[in-house]
Amino acid sequence: MRIAATAVSYFLLGLVRLLTGAQARWYGCPPKAEQRIYFANHQSHADLVLIWAALPQELRGITRPIAAKDYWTASPLKRWITTEVFNAVYVERERKGDEDPLAPLIAALDSGDSLILFPEGTRGFEEDPQPFKSGLYNLAMKFPEVVLVPTWIHNVQRVMPKGEVVPVPVLCSVTFGEPVKAGVDEPRADFLARARLAVMALRDI
Repeated sequence: MRIAATAVSYFLLGLVRLLTGAQARWYGCPPKAEQRIYFANHQSHADLVLIWAALPQELRGITRPIAAKDYWTASPLKRWITTEVFNAVYVERERKGDEDPLAPLIAALDSGDSLILFPEGTRGFEEDPQPFKSGLYNLAMKFPEVVLVPTWIHNVQRVMPKGEVVPVPVLCSVTFGEPVKAGVDEPRADFLARARLAVMALRDI
């Protein structure tokens, strides 16, 4: 099973790089094997794959993307790929009872993993990201030692245009910006607005 997952991993990496280039641009920080949360704009189901492919190999192994459980476990193939290849952290998009939707993310961070997070919570269809939800702030408060890296994904929405089933080769890139840090007493709304602007500032770089 592990051999099969490794083979699929290399196949997907090659396919994504063939279709998109998956260029990484480290604008505000170098690639470094430290615990991080990469938080990015979200316009396509391919976003987590593109960021994963843009990371160097030594960081891919310690970085887990956040995946919506209802979508990424809808078929055995999606579940296998996100579990065995991407080692994704599944989250519920709808709160169920008293369950904390951040519990899987907290467990992953407690174990030393880095995360790929989309603070909008769902895909947007405008160029500007939607307002960020509170999860990023709550994680920043609970794990102040984890480095928060704003990330902008360029052009990925054009790889799989709405209504199309065949990917279109388009040059894409992922820009990693200067880390941000939440102030000790910084209000939630202020931090989330600042984090969103940090992501948007990478758009024209």
